[in-house]
Amino acid sequence: MEGSFNGAHHFVIENSVINIDNTVIRPAPTNANLLNETRVAVQDELYSWIVHGDQDPQPTKIKWVTGPAGSGKTAIMGSLSEKCSSEGLLGGSFFFSSSAPPSGRQSKKAFVLTLAYQLAQNHDRLKSAIARVVEQRPEVFKKNLHAQMNLLILGPLQEVHDYSLATTSQKVIIVDGVDECELEPSSSNAPKESDPTKVQTQMRSREDDHLEILQVLLQAASNPSFPFRIIIASRPERIFRLFFEAGPFALPLTLDEKYNPDTDIALFLEAKFSEIRRKYKLGSSWPPPHTIPTLVKKASGQFIYAATIIRFITESRKNNPYTLLRIALDAKLTDVHSGLSPITHLDALYFKILQSSPDPPLSVRWLWVINGGLSDPASNGIVGEIYQDIYGGLPSRPPAHFINCLLEAFDGEAEHLLGDLHSLVKLRGTIRILLE
Repeated sequence: MEGSFNGAHHFVIENSVINIDNTVIRPAPTNANLLNETRVAVQDELYSWIVHGDQDPQPTKIKWVTGPAGSGKTAIMGSLSEKCSSEGLLGGSFFFSSSAPPSGRQSKKAFVLTLAYQLAQNHDRLKSAIARVVEQRPEVFKKNLHAQMNLLILGPLQEVHDYSLATTSQKVIIVDGVDECELEPSSSNAPKESDPTKVQTQMRSREDDHLEILQVLLQAASNPSFPFRIIIASRPERIFRLFFEAGPFALPLTLDEKYNPDTDIALFLEAKFSEIRRKYKLGSSWPPPHTIPTLVKKASGQFIYAATIIRFITESRKNNPYTLLRIALDAKLTDVHSGLSPITHLDALYFKILQSSPDPPLSVRWLWVINGGLSDPASNGIVGEIYQDIYGGLPSRPPAHFINCLLEAFDGEAEHLLGDLHSLVKLRGTIRILLE
């Protein structure tokens, strides 16, 4: 098969590495600082669905795992992938990452090709079938994802369906971070010169690529020859919510307080602080007793906060662990650009999320009000005074109807502005009502 793929001039296989037009796609790092003891309930629920999903009253082949930025999705998917791989259950996986090279895991270019390669490594007959496609149809590497899925995966699976896959133990394909898939430079199609009136419709967006990936996976799952379940992980942005609300999918798994993230974050911090103590030969009194409860509270259920604090302490060369921990505990939002803030990575992450809004400055204004920005009448003039007169005895965050009446310039503006910001704010239903 290696020779066959080399002959295609666009696809080279070298020791578990895929090379497409000089693009190297190596297996994604799967252990993102998540301890085996953490998120046990989440992993157990997903594992049970993978292994025993056929016994459900209405079996389904696609499950969505979602949660806000920093809730530990990639770490959970990585840990689950490792477990499934060690038990022979993993058919393939792909971890999109916006920080990867542009032509690698950052874009859709290598997505189907990588899955085809992984499947081929585990089934000799399937490997031969895929190799024949590559020899006979080398243009497949220039085709869209739907065509690649048909030619490189579904067609070969149909060909060998009654043979090598009949007794396979492999049960799942895991796809993480679809919301991080970025447009390739050539994909932002310029409008056609012949029709200048359709400028907006001719431009391709990240969301178009996200939807294409989802539709390709649904295309695969709907094919009788495709024997795998599919787990898709992403943030709860609009395109994903609309897609998963409309199809015959398993109930989504949302990473929320149901799974007690505080306990898992505390376990994570305890283990990492123990590693730091051993590495720097610190006394058993470090960190002070209040440290872990304080950091867990500051994390607000977000694993990324805890991981960022640990990275700040272990990777900084400017100070010792005692000083760095004190900086982390005392950090204020105003410190973000000081050069010594432990939450600089978080600032960059949430800045990127805010950029997905059609009007980021206006969205920030909405979020400021939602978060209780009107609670101080001295700082907000007459509007703050009115708010205090009406809701002075209630919590500082205003109710949804007040926010809508105060801020909406047109009906449905909340969904328009904040629909892609579900990592930062929850919306009940599709429009109108903001949850506090």
